[in-house]
Amino acid sequence: MSKPKIVVVGGGAGGLPLATKLGAKLGKYGNADITLVDSSSIHVWKPRFHEVATGAIDADLDAVDYRAHAQLNHYRFEPGTMTQMDTTGQTLTLAPLYDAHGSEVLPERQLSYDYLVLATGSQSNDFGTPGVRDNCLFMDSRGQAERFRERFLNACLHANYENKPISVAIVGGGATGVELAAELHHAVSMLNFYGHEHLDRKHLQVDIIEAAPRILPVLSERVSATATKRLEGLGVKVRTGVMIAEATPEALVPKDGDPIKADLLVWAAGVKCPKWLSQIDGLSTNRINQVEVEPTLQAKGQKNIFVIGDAAFLIPEGSERPIPPRAQSAQQMAQHTARSLQRLLMDRDPKPFEYKDHGSLVSLSNYSSVGMLMGNLKGGNFFVEGWLARMMYISLYRMHQAALYGWPRTIMLLIAGRFNKLVRPRLKLH
Repeated sequence: MSKPKIVVVGGGAGGLPLATKLGAKLGKYGNADITLVDSSSIHVWKPRFHEVATGAIDADLDAVDYRAHAQLNHYRFEPGTMTQMDTTGQTLTLAPLYDAHGSEVLPERQLSYDYLVLATGSQSNDFGTPGVRDNCLFMDSRGQAERFRERFLNACLHANYENKPISVAIVGGGATGVELAAELHHAVSMLNFYGHEHLDRKHLQVDIIEAAPRILPVLSERVSATATKRLEGLGVKVRTGVMIAEATPEALVPKDGDPIKADLLVWAAGVKCPKWLSQIDGLSTNRINQVEVEPTLQAKGQKNIFVIGDAAFLIPEGSERPIPPRAQSAQQMAQHTARSLQRLLMDRDPKPFEYKDHGSLVSLSNYSSVGMLMGNLKGGNFFVEGWLARMMYISLYRMHQAALYGWPRTIMLLIAGRFNKLVRPRLKLH
């Protein structure tokens, strides 16, 4: 009798920990074949993309190589982008893989599955705004974050030579936009330290543009007000209640008011999932392409398909709001789905998923952190900021590493990181 085939599509904050857990619980003992599919060859934790974008971290040092990790954790890695899925025949199709010169490395392939987990994540939603895709930079992948860093470093080099200011306009006052704005100020301070003698924070103008009445609209008013105060203290201009109608190569054009000109335009607003999810027969999706799931995280009408992370749409019983698209949601869903798949292989029904909201923290670079802790979907959070919040924010990433490596290796990585800081620049300068 052949072993059950479990395929996980997407190696992000939910997919990679899930494949790791399944490898340890099932793959190691030959109870199932586990395959992880991702379009990239390495994993970088998405909440750190704003640090990759400014050079605050070197993604090469923090990256997880899927193939090496798979070998150590008893699963198989298949590089590729999913393009089609046959829910009846239980197969999925991966697009051909090409190298940087356009030569085909791998042809179009098909994978069969007994159980499938969609952990595709999400991306920024431009809402069809004219000019955005052509003129704005995004933060949805490591490649996009590194593209921003290259543009930012070149702009800083030019500004320092010309002894003139540099400006960045960020659309979206959520966590990504807020964290990027603060990190930019830290990066400019470091560049001044590393020889940009004419460039300092006084020469940096950062605008955050948010359509809602306040930034961080999904968090409490107190968190929003504190973050606004801290950003304005850094010199960031916070513009709320501003809807962008168009993006040109030099400016963002609001529906009302004058164009907001900047050297670099960033779009970090809204969330949507890959469009192909809505094109799969047998899956029910909402307007942003999230897949509607049962309380067990199984796709509606599909007993052998699970959906986790940003791609899953579920309103828990007793709540008026869906589970938010956050890393902590994806991590909890991954743990639950690993247990559910083990139950299914023992001919037992999966249990409903219970989301526990531990609160949200927003990093303001080395300057501070702010957020709410120990909450749930019904409220009950308490406010935290400063050094304590900063330590808790850092611990979130360590917990993600522990899910991938275990605590002994995570502690070793922490120690190695400390040594790296003694010999490497405090900012990635290339």
